[in-house]
Amino acid sequence: MWTPMIGENAGKIWKTLDAKGPTNISQLKKTTRLDDKHLYFALGWLARENKVKFTTEKRQIIVSLD
Repeated sequence: MWTPMIGENAGKIWKTLDAKGPTNISQLKKTTRLDDKHLYFALGWLARENKVKFTTEKRQIIVSLD
């Protein structure tokens, strides 16, 4: 079942953003060691829960806690 894994990965992302602040997608992927699929599932979960926001800087997506 995917749901518990998505929640765990969302927790990794949230903790990373809490510790490091706003981060671009590539750095977030590197820091959390999540592949694309798991990273984006977890980001979707956090976005749906209004926990993160996305901005763009110089063609990069920046993720931060909301």
